[in-house]
Amino acid sequence: MKATTCTVATGAGEALRLERLQSLVGRVWERVAPYRRKMEELGISPESIGSLDDLRKLPFTTKADLRENYPLGLLACDRRKAVRVHASSGTTGKPTVVAYSEGDVALWSDIMAHRLAVAGLTDKDVFQVILGYGLFTGALGFHWGAERLGAMVVPAGGGFTERQLLLMEDLATTAFTSTPSYALHLAEVIGAAGIRDRLALRVGIFGAEAWTEEMRLRIEEGLSIVALDSYGLSEVIGPGVAMECPERSGLHFDPDHFLVEIVDPDTGEPLPAGSEGEVVITTLTKEALPVIRYRTRDLSRLLPADCPCGCGEPRLARIKGRCDDMLIIRGVNVFPSQVEVALSRVEGLSLHYQLHVLTDGAMKELKVLCEAERPVGDDEASRMAKRAVRAIQTVTTIRVSVEILPPGTLERNGGKALRVVR
Repeated sequence: MKATTCTVATGAGEALRLERLQSLVGRVWERVAPYRRKMEELGISPESIGSLDDLRKLPFTTKADLRENYPLGLLACDRRKAVRVHASSGTTGKPTVVAYSEGDVALWSDIMAHRLAVAGLTDKDVFQVILGYGLFTGALGFHWGAERLGAMVVPAGGGFTERQLLLMEDLATTAFTSTPSYALHLAEVIGAAGIRDRLALRVGIFGAEAWTEEMRLRIEEGLSIVALDSYGLSEVIGPGVAMECPERSGLHFDPDHFLVEIVDPDTGEPLPAGSEGEVVITTLTKEALPVIRYRTRDLSRLLPADCPCGCGEPRLARIKGRCDDMLIIRGVNVFPSQVEVALSRVEGLSLHYQLHVLTDGAMKELKVLCEAERPVGDDEASRMAKRAVRAIQTVTTIRVSVEILPPGTLERNGGKALRVVR
């Protein structure tokens, strides 16, 4: 991977990527009025893009742009060519809508099939999709990609744990995808039922929420699988943007389809190679609704060396969390992932937890709710809470309150876990 001054992941196909970038900029200039207005305000035009480094000249795209141009104001093709829409939920009451052309759907399937192959899946696998089907991109992205790869797909949907286990056993499921928090729940249920030896599981692919190496270890131990990280966004294409290989040394992505930058989340300025910052993605090959320099709000960094697997693709480090998820507690920046790391160090605690942000005058305080792995008495719960307080203070430098809950107290479902309650 060649690192450029603007921290764009590049490789052997730079000429192709520049051609695609120039074509993309020319197309949105002609077809997407909001993009053209932004470029004109910056005094740039398609002719301004003469190298990949010129990517930094282009304006950012944000989720607010998609909302302000709801539903399809950023469409870059004739509306009749849009054959599908997906959407993510929004805080304004209206979803963020993303359109796909027929070519986009085929492209997405191909990209996802390639990412699943990177994860080690083959046409011999039975792949169970434990995600909600519908406007959310996750389930259909994995579904179509696995079918394109030639695997047998079990479209199980989210939740209904007993049914999931029945299908896993009877169909000899070898691989599955879900959120990591639901995988942890599956591991607990399978362990309690004593049926692990009756399952053929070998790999799980997880995403949609930030998770830690500590949670990966618990999932792998509980399910006797290799647990792999995946990354994608509805606004970019859906799942399939990046994927870990079995080496578990970063998330591989294809720069012929996605240009990835790392910028300062506060200033938007490109950061030096290897620095941690906000992930910004430009889609080079999407037709219906491409995005230029989309600010994901996810925090990561580009990894400098080649993966031990030898494939040569650029890689992202595990997503640390979202800029939006960062809590400021008594002037200290705290991420849920840091609390998860701390809780993992306390014997007897599960990783089912919530962070409750409380207001005490002008200051924010943090209360952590965490389940015990087994029923415990009040005295033992008190001791565990004290150990958790110390562990969290060691990791974050702040002192918080901790309440230990009985197993199964916090809600489980097939979607994202509710980690932060404000």
